[in-house]
Amino acid sequence: MGVPAEAMSFEISDTVSAYLGLACWWEQRPWHDMMLVGNERHGWALAVETEPGEPATVVGYLASDQVAPNSAAVAGFVIDVLAGRRAAEGRPDFPITPAREQLATELARYA
Repeated sequence: MGVPAEAMSFEISDTVSAYLGLACWWEQRPWHDMMLVGNERHGWALAVETEPGEPATVVGYLASDQVAPNSAAVAGFVIDVLAGRRAAEGRPDFPITPAREQLATELARYA
C-alpha cells in the first residue's frame, strides 16, 4: 500500500498491536488522514485520524477468521472500503490466549 517505514509502528508487550499511517482520505472525512490499526484482540481496523487526545473514528473492521490475515487481504479490505465496494464489517473478538497462539502461527510464515 506504499506505507513508508516512518508511518508504521508495532508493539509486542502485554498485547500485540500495529499502526500504519495511510496516504489516503475517506470521502466522509476529507482532509483527515487514514490509519490501519491492528491488535490481537480485534484484528485490523480502518480508522480516521482525529485531533490529538480524541479517539480515532473507526470506519470498519476486517472480518476474518485469522488474527493476521495475509497482506493482500488487508490491502484489498482498505481499497474496497474506501472505494465503496465493500461495507465495513463489525468488530471481531478473538479470545486472547488462543489468539496469541494463532497469531504466532500465522506470523511464522513471514519469518
